[in-house]
Amino acid sequence: MSKEVVARIKLQIVAGQASPAPPVGPALGQHSVNIMDFVRQFNEKTSKMEEGMIIPVEITVFKDKKFVFALKTPPASYLLKKAAGIAKGSGTPNKEKVGKVTRKQVEDIARIKLPDLNADTLDAAVRIVEGTAKNMGLEIISG
Repeated sequence: MSKEVVARIKLQIVAGQASPAPPVGPALGQHSVNIMDFVRQFNEKTSKMEEGMIIPVEITVFKDKKFVFALKTPPASYLLKKAAGIAKGSGTPNKEKVGKVTRKQVEDIARIKLPDLNADTLDAAVRIVEGTAKNMGLEIISG
């Protein structure tokens, strides 16, 4: 018999740096989940990942206050900023370009993101990542 799901919580936390402070504490506390247990497990699972990497996590809370969580791939915007070597995207992406990424970098990011994207093929995933890049003010160059 399956357990009754009380809540599904989606958060974005820096790898290896979860703490009971917001956003983790309030999000889990309102469902009476053991916050320190989650923090310890999350930090353990993400300790080997690159420092500063943002990891989306989906936490499923059950009626008996137990939980499970699934780690997702980093946001496309984070991966694109890293590939372009920029700190942040453009405030006006249509007028001001802030960096460049190659088609190969876009394909690599699409391969990483494919399991979490709403796309069946790599080609569709590439188009999604290209759209994100253009909305950030990045220019896609061949190469």
